[in-house]
Amino acid sequence: MAEHLGLLEACVVVGASNDKLKELYESLQQENPVPLPLLDPEVLHVHAPPFVTKENITEPGIGHFSRGQRRRSFIKKKNNRPGLAPGNTKSSEGCTGDVSVPKDLDLVALPQLCFPGGLQVSKEPKDDHFHFLVFTDVFGNQTHGVVVQYYRLIQINQVFQEGVQHQNGHVHKHPQFYAPYGVCIISKHPYYTALKDCLSCLLGQLKTCRMADLDERVKEFSAKLALVPIPPPGILHVMFALRPLTIVLPSREDKDRPVVDLDLHLPFLCFTPRVLLQIITSILTEQRLVFFSSNWARLTLMAECFMLYIHPLRWQHPLVPTLSRQMLDFLMAPTAFLMGCHLSHYKEVAKETDDLILISVDEGTISSDHVDIPEPPRAAAECFKRRQNGLHLHYDVEAVHQGACMDINDLRMRRRRWQENLNWEIQKVTLEFIVNILRDVSDHLNYEHRVFNTEEFLKTREPVDQPFYKKVLESHIFHSFLKDRLSRKTDAFTRMELSTRTEAQKMKAGIENPRRPTMQEMARKYSCPENRLSKRLGASLPNLGEEKHLSIPRHASLTKAIPDVSLDIPAKQIKIFKLPDFPPPLVYQYVHHYYGEVTHQLGKAMASLPTGDSSLLARYYYLRGLVNTLNSKRLEALSDFQNLYKTDIELFPGELVRTLVDSMQKEEKAQAERRPELKRLLCKLKSDEKSELGADDHVKKFQLPKSSMHLEEFVTCIQESGIVRDMATIHRLFEALTDGQQKVVDPELFRVFYTFWRETEAEAQDVHLPSEVIEHLDNNECVYKLSSSVKTNHGVGKIAMTQKRLFLLTEGRPGYVEITKFRDIEEVKISAASFLLLRIPSLKIKSSLRKEVFEANLKSECDLWSLMIKEMWAGRRMTDDHKDPQHMQQALTNVLLMDAVVGCLQSPKATIAASKLAYYDKMKKEVPMMVPKTTVEALKHRINPSLCMTTPQTVDVLLYTPGQLLLSDSDLNGTPKLWCALRHGMVVVFDAASWSMQQNCIQVGTKQLNCMLGLDQEQVWIGSQDSVIYIINTRSMSCHKQLTDHRAEVMDFALEEKSSKYSHTQVYSCSADGFVIVWDALTLKVKKQFHLDCEGLKFLKLYNGTLWCGARDCIMEVRKSGALHRKLSLPEAVMSTNATFSSFLLLVEKGEIWTSFSDSGELCVWALTDVTAPSNRIILPECTGVTCMIRVKDQIWVGCHGSSPMPSSVSGKIFVLDSESCSVRKELQAHTDSVQALCSAEDRYVFSGSAKHDGKIAIWKVE
Repeated sequence: MAEHLGLLEACVVVGASNDKLKELYESLQQENPVPLPLLDPEVLHVHAPPFVTKENITEPGIGHFSRGQRRRSFIKKKNNRPGLAPGNTKSSEGCTGDVSVPKDLDLVALPQLCFPGGLQVSKEPKDDHFHFLVFTDVFGNQTHGVVVQYYRLIQINQVFQEGVQHQNGHVHKHPQFYAPYGVCIISKHPYYTALKDCLSCLLGQLKTCRMADLDERVKEFSAKLALVPIPPPGILHVMFALRPLTIVLPSREDKDRPVVDLDLHLPFLCFTPRVLLQIITSILTEQRLVFFSSNWARLTLMAECFMLYIHPLRWQHPLVPTLSRQMLDFLMAPTAFLMGCHLSHYKEVAKETDDLILISVDEGTISSDHVDIPEPPRAAAECFKRRQNGLHLHYDVEAVHQGACMDINDLRMRRRRWQENLNWEIQKVTLEFIVNILRDVSDHLNYEHRVFNTEEFLKTREPVDQPFYKKVLESHIFHSFLKDRLSRKTDAFTRMELSTRTEAQKMKAGIENPRRPTMQEMARKYSCPENRLSKRLGASLPNLGEEKHLSIPRHASLTKAIPDVSLDIPAKQIKIFKLPDFPPPLVYQYVHHYYGEVTHQLGKAMASLPTGDSSLLARYYYLRGLVNTLNSKRLEALSDFQNLYKTDIELFPGELVRTLVDSMQKEEKAQAERRPELKRLLCKLKSDEKSELGADDHVKKFQLPKSSMHLEEFVTCIQESGIVRDMATIHRLFEALTDGQQKVVDPELFRVFYTFWRETEAEAQDVHLPSEVIEHLDNNECVYKLSSSVKTNHGVGKIAMTQKRLFLLTEGRPGYVEITKFRDIEEVKISAASFLLLRIPSLKIKSSLRKEVFEANLKSECDLWSLMIKEMWAGRRMTDDHKDPQHMQQALTNVLLMDAVVGCLQSPKATIAASKLAYYDKMKKEVPMMVPKTTVEALKHRINPSLCMTTPQTVDVLLYTPGQLLLSDSDLNGTPKLWCALRHGMVVVFDAASWSMQQNCIQVGTKQLNCMLGLDQEQVWIGSQDSVIYIINTRSMSCHKQLTDHRAEVMDFALEEKSSKYSHTQVYSCSADGFVIVWDALTLKVKKQFHLDCEGLKFLKLYNGTLWCGARDCIMEVRKSGALHRKLSLPEAVMSTNATFSSFLLLVEKGEIWTSFSDSGELCVWALTDVTAPSNRIILPECTGVTCMIRVKDQIWVGCHGSSPMPSSVSGKIFVLDSESCSVRKELQAHTDSVQALCSAEDRYVFSGSAKHDGKIAIWKVE
């Protein structure tokens, strides 16, 4: 289990065997010596952990590593060998005997990879040479290797004594020969620079030691590296001393990023920006790439750099950056791959193979004679080049002002800091490139059915970019990326995509309009010279609908012009933990003591941390848990990993902990069961394991149906197509398409409907309005419908419909005539206009702002236009009356669906069928739409937290968090936010300044959420039905901590502010089983806990040092110690109705408690001096129960539910009461379902959230 927790996987020595060296030497002593041949390298020694174990503590030779069950033999051929000279016994045994190899390590190809150019004896010693390796198993798991080649003087049978041989008293000089040896460190982690430094330290020892001591030196070196733990993701690096160097292991940026321990700017020095982008494009389109270089070390480093450039995308194919001479036939593989070989093979490879992309690192060139490399998206490429120009790639230029450094380790530290900063800048630039090319993918995803609409996404790309996207969308890389997006993974891509959104993109995320170009985008699109001179401007406006053949950029991407958004994302401040010096003799007692010293040092580091630094504390816990695991202290390791729940749950190593638990002895498991925190951990591991088994990660591509569809299949198909998501709208569409027929939709009918919808959407991208027209419209307006050329009382032209108005595009000289805005319409009717002997249908529209009625002879289009305009008119009225812009968006969707239904049915009854989609027009006729004046005056706005879901969801909890004035406006954390808890642990976050949706889904568990608390503008605490308190970091918008001490669902929080500058804020939490826990808000430690004897504890409030707790059957005043002071019980009148307390408020200055009840429309006011019976009762009209109650200034806002005979009428009311007179000031018709949650925004606004039949949030002004 522990073999992958340390730095070292194995250390292998490779070279020629003594037998072959002796045979070669003898042939070279002949009068006609043969040329120096290439020898076959062999594995000479293998050293892998564990080196010492507790079991062999009493055995002789304790310093040697154990060869246990996890090793097998690597058998080398044994030929008849002559005897060896004395003094080389140990070395010879290592070279010729069985070499012990870890059972999961395959070394068959390693000798060739350690000497990819071949092993050849030399007459002179050559310089040491490093190169790097990557091994990939069949499951895609990678192992990394760093190899050093160095030369030693050949000494066989003592024939060489300082290059002199004594024979018959004469001295004869013989030529000296040097044999190369390779030492390879294998690790599961890509620490190329660190391992290279380690080997550099080892080289100094190997060059001065005898051959007989080489194995022992390498073994001791390997055992030291096996003691080095891998740092956890985040801000903590690990440092250790390996004389004469101090070596640093950098940590990963986060758990999803790989380790970066190489110079990421090397490709920028070798290739031009154009070639760099071509290579990245070739990787993204999964070509067959081969890197060439005369320096073996460059190959792997280049390949690894490009793998990091495409992160978080992952290369899914063979990656073999170093091919030996014997492996060149690998290049004939039919699949995509990325490989590398020596530059000397370039011509041979180019001649013998086709369809390869050949990249010369030395020349900085790329050759693809038989492969067409598509150009990357133009806007993203230009942004990449612009960013690259701002990088500072030359250390000497940056360090020219620095003085000479007297210490080599200080000099290395300077360089490392510069490199880390540069690596961070490069990662931001390359990640931005990936975000820019794939940003719009999310617009074409259906999360419920895990579908990506490839065809529609391609239509939104620029024509010049489509060859690139067609190849990328078919790649395994992109498929894996889709899995992550559909799983709503919060990774580097997600964070940068959110942080680099423009204001328009932020606003777009909060609405669900069909895709159409806005006036602002249209003006920008046609302001380019190449578009300004196109045929479209020379065409007359009446022919707009027939111009599909013109050479106009269709389906323009909304990201065509990428704004120059700042990438000022600072690198995190790094902390370095230095390991103690390695123990000299590697015996069990010393190793055990060493691990103990590491845990002691980590404990001291934790104790010295400032209170509240949970991020660094979590890294220390993780590292200590890792060391305890290596030291077989399983209970201590489990305890450390358990502490990650309170410090940073993102670090929790689930797989490691499960393995740790499986390895525990019965006695250890019994001890763990006796410790409450470990017992909870074991239970949670079992439940998490079950939930992981049911995880779904499939990805579907949208396909048109091939058989008839009933309602259920039709709903799924429409949602997958991306046309509309709302379930109720899809049901109405089904009724329209099956009007008067059997209730199934034929696949051909659906195909025609879908095609008409998409073609209409595409044609809207081609509409070009003259600047004289655009200046009359708002920037965010879009043209959604354009009539054919018709005669009107304002001349001949086309009627255009936006989401706000109707206007006429006049013929001849392009002109603009406003017909009306939808909110100003007074009447729409159809009449018949006489023309010769014919009666032509005419549409008349009366506006409140004009005396003259607009009339248009729409002929066959008249019924459809009348239906659409009435629906938009009704939708606008609903929007204005209810302050809810989604009504207008829904009406617009209904109108476009009507148009598509009429277009695909092509029958006389098509308009009648389409009328079933006229939801708002029908509602206007059936239900009075008048909203009381009191409600209209108080209501400011409505927002829909269920916008990205198929059906409305109940708003369970609301929380407002104020903004931070010290932060810049561009910082998302500086804005006030509204947090909304929905079903199954989903949290939606709105920007309370613009009401745009900032985060559409933060997942915290899978159960209902009961309460939320904002803390220090840095955290939001959320209590769940699953008994866990989830803590969300407001900066990263992720749940990074969990408190698991409660045993029942967490119901409420209360905050106790600091009593002095030296004290800590405390948070009280209560659960349904009657337990109250007091938390230190900084350390998250339990200060105390107590139990209250009550039925279903639900509420918690803290007033003047006294705790008030509300349950279903009583309200209690409790001392901080948990002692009951007094108790208020349900009134007798309420007890008879089986009602329970639903909320309470304490008005200390008035000496009153206000209580409400779940199944009663009555409020009771109690005097604090006498809690035996209420002193006042307030009856709320038409209220069957109170759900929530808050105090705002001198007002009491009460959320209720009532019975309503009509599903669309009001059943959720808010009563605003005067706390002085105890009378109702206002009665607000808030929602069409019961009010579930209320919260206040700085006593200026009140937010109300409703149950699932409404699912909206209303914002009310407080007087």
